[in-house]
This record gives sequence, structure tokens and C-alpha cells, in this order.
Amino acid sequence: MKLRVLGSAGAELPDFRPPAFLLDEQLLLDAGTIGSVLSEEEQWKIHTIFITHSHLDHIRSIPALADNIIIKNNLHSVSVQSTAEVITALKDHLFNNVIWPDFSRIPSAENPVIKFTTITPYQEYTVNDYLITAIPVNHTVPTVGYQVKSGGKTLVYTGDTGPTEEIWTYCSGADTLIVEVSFPESMKDLAQLTKHLTSSMLALELAKIEVLPKRILITHPKPQYYDIIRREVEKLPIAGIELLRDGSVYEI
Repeated sequence: MKLRVLGSAGAELPDFRPPAFLLDEQLLLDAGTIGSVLSEEEQWKIHTIFITHSHLDHIRSIPALADNIIIKNNLHSVSVQSTAEVITALKDHLFNNVIWPDFSRIPSAENPVIKFTTITPYQEYTVNDYLITAIPVNHTVPTVGYQVKSGGKTLVYTGDTGPTEEIWTYCSGADTLIVEVSFPESMKDLAQLTKHLTSSMLALELAKIEVLPKRILITHPKPQYYDIIRREVEKLPIAGIELLRDGSVYEI
């Protein structure tokens, strides 16, 4: 699997973009960043988007992608997949013909730009060459992470989470783990309140994994504290750990 980091920040500032992870140029995990990075031709290659939760920084580029497709008059559909709570939030609060047109019925209900698909946690789904499982995590709104298997490789993406349990079973021996650290240690109280992690909290979570992933990529840092978080992460006695930067590309 080829992993392209379109965005990996916990807020938006110049050179820091909201989370979106593109696999093999065709499948997205979260959609905080699309059109500000990808060309039109690259956008047309996307066929599926798996969303972790309904917070704006993880979904905000889907409307622009849909608009680009319809303006181009491109007969192309994108499957947006997540749990029932997330799909309901997208329909009720975003694609509701008030905030944005309902692209699940444009140009027609039979051939829409956006096809919403509800998935069930713990059930493995096949999408082209990928096997994908959603696992609930602990955040302020219903949220899942994803285990993705393809070509004998395994990637796990937690999405936003505070201290949690179930997803770590799916991480044991994985090739790559993308996991959040949103705040520096000095803001641990805020991390706990908002159900995010600091580096020391992450260390406690990783201790729950039987066999640590070969590579651990840290996402969702608040840009204002990026350098502090990087230094705190680098002090962790864990091999293969690094803080992501937007635009990075990895072979998994």
C-alpha cells in the first residue's frame, strides 16, 4: 500500500491541513483535505472514503469534491462509508440542501455523485483489493478507527480518540499504525476533557498492544504546539515512531 498524507493536523494554519490519508491514490481515510492538494485528475481516482466521525475537520472536503465532480460533468460516484451515526449526521447536517446540496440525489437518485453506505463495526468489508474493519474508539461523538489489509500488509488508523481499548487488539503486529497525539503534556487536562491524547497518554495506550506495529505515525497535533509535541514524542522509548507532516508519502 502507498500512503499519501494529504493532511494530518489537528487544526488549520498555513502548511497545516486537516486529516486525510490517501491509499494507492484511490481510497481515503477521512476527508479533511482533498481539493487543496489533489489535481482534478487525482480527485477522479478516488472511489471510496471511509469516515471516522462527523467532526468538521474530518469531513469538510467532501462537499467540494462532489461539486468538482458535478461541474466537470464527470459520470463518477464516490462511496462515502461510515457507521449509522456518522452517515445520519452527514445527511442531516451537511448534505441537507441548506448547508450544501444533497449530492446523494444529484444528478439523480439512481446515479448520484455521492453514495452513502452504512457499515457495521467489527464486520470486515471488501472494497476492491482492501479488507476493512471499523472498530469503535473513545471520542466525544461516535467514532471508529479502521483496520485496512491489502497485499499482505496491515494499516490501522485510530482517528480521534482518548484512552480506549478494543482497537489495540487489531494493531498487534501491524505494519503501520496512524494514531493521534493532539496536545502537549502541559494541556493534558484539555486532552482528557476533549477525549484526545498527549504523548504520555499514548505511551499508556501502546502498552496495551501485544506486538507493537513496525511503524507508528502520529497525527492530529495542534499546529501551535507541533514542535513541542514532536519533542515529547521523540522522547518516548518506542522504535519506529514519528510525527507526521502533510505531504509525506510512505510505502507500507
